Amino acid sequence: MNVFVLSTGRCGSTTFVKACQHIRNFSCGHETRAQLIGEEHFDYPPDHIESDNRLSWFLGDLDQRFGKDAFFVHLTRDRDYVAQSYARRMDIGILNGYARGILMEPAADLYSSINLARDYCDTVNHNIEMFLKDKPHRMDVRVESVEVDFRQFWDWIGATGDLDAALAEWDTPHNATGNMIRADDVRGVAKVFRKLGRIVTKLPHYIRYA
Repeated sequence: MNVFVLSTGRCGSTTFVKACQHIRNFSCGHETRAQLIGEEHFDYPPDHIESDNRLSWFLGDLDQRFGKDAFFVHLTRDRDYVAQSYARRMDIGILNGYARGILMEPAADLYSSINLARDYCDTVNHNIEMFLKDKPHRMDVRVESVEVDFRQFWDWIGATGDLDAALAEWDTPHNATGNMIRADDVRGVAKVFRKLGRIVTKLPHYIRYA
């Protein structure tokens, strides 16, 4: 069977796979097919655990390919913790795409990074919750109660391996973002550079390339 870990990202999705590497009867991976399109994107091997926060944008395709046969985990963490972690990466990750692509360009200038990150988290989690409504094989895992929840996950899928080593992975930060930021952060320096970039593109050709 296939197991999919759905999440916003920045909530232990990498650590989840690190923990699953101690399971003997399943393969596992993090964003292993995220660079592919079409059917190839979902061509996961059998008995595989995949953690990929981008799958929350491919739920229709995921349903068509696996329907109610797969097992689904909704991995969550405190909303503000996740939002602050994303806000620190505003200009390099998926939140930038959400603010400038999904919401369109003005959103990134109208709202602070933390508010955009909260909106992103809510949107993704609501999409996942809606998708899972009719799925018979689903469970929730919260990082705040992961020692209990991951044990339940282990039993739920019939995992064999080293459970103690798997749980120990949750004590080690993986793919951490560093210091959190205050909620009123508006990405001052990055915003200045973006404005300068827009000014430069409007300069006459002979000035820009002088």
